[in-house]
Amino acid sequence: MRFCRFGEGRLGLVEGATVRDVTAALDVLPAVRYPLPACDPFIANLPKVTERARALAPGAAAQPLAGLKLLSPVANPGKIVAAPVNYKAHAQEVRDNVALHNNNPALLKSINEIGLFLKANSSLAGPGEGIALRMLDRRNDHEVELAVVIGKEARQVSRADALQYVAGYSIGLDITIRGQEDRSFRKSPDTYTVLGPWLVTADEIPNPGALDLSIAVNGQTRQSSNTSNMILGVAELIEFATRFYTLYPGDVIITGTPEGVSPIVPGDQILASVEKIGSMEVAVRAAAGLPVASHA
Repeated sequence: MRFCRFGEGRLGLVEGATVRDVTAALDVLPAVRYPLPACDPFIANLPKVTERARALAPGAAAQPLAGLKLLSPVANPGKIVAAPVNYKAHAQEVRDNVALHNNNPALLKSINEIGLFLKANSSLAGPGEGIALRMLDRRNDHEVELAVVIGKEARQVSRADALQYVAGYSIGLDITIRGQEDRSFRKSPDTYTVLGPWLVTADEIPNPGALDLSIAVNGQTRQSSNTSNMILGVAELIEFATRFYTLYPGDVIITGTPEGVSPIVPGDQILASVEKIGSMEVAVRAAAGLPVASHA
């Protein structure tokens, strides 16, 4: 199934070019009170929501997908885990281009050496919310990635069992300000993690390691590859992450980007695509009311 969030937090079931409003399916979620759970309640109860949504769908109001303001399909991830330089060609691209590595030794190492990193949850946005660029005097780059949404609590998971912990998949955009600061800092401004356009449940993508992915800016293709070119695949990334911390339902892993990263500027229009998920359009603008002067 394909679930989207749209408008003011409504839940939709995507059927081709139509969305059925199944927000009432969220009534099966348990009531929560402080202290809040360390997970996203929708994802933690996805089987129950799916069952209810399937029952509601035939009588649910339908509307065209086109024109809807799509939000991130996951509202409250506990953490966003990111995989740096996880494609061989991109790793070489970074090493060969000083504009990408900025003479930062940490950017010249492999994913196995430097591990994973976290992005701020406040950086999360849906495709309908767009990207608001900061530090306009510095290079801001696009990075298209397969995004993995964790479906159940996971710790010390083996790669052989890892895909059993996946709720579904989305397209991820990891937007990056180039510079000397730590990755997490430069990749965590508001709207610098775009997730969407919807959540495709894991049963529809049994093999996440063989998906074409691409990004076009203003109609020009800039990145095009396949997830088979990842250094660490989805199962290996889950194994790697859960050696260090517990993953909870709704946690998101963005799995790294292929070669072809390049700058974006206000006014650009992005079209990001991943096979078996679809495509999402994202508009780029300047962040409102912020100074553009660099502190680098």
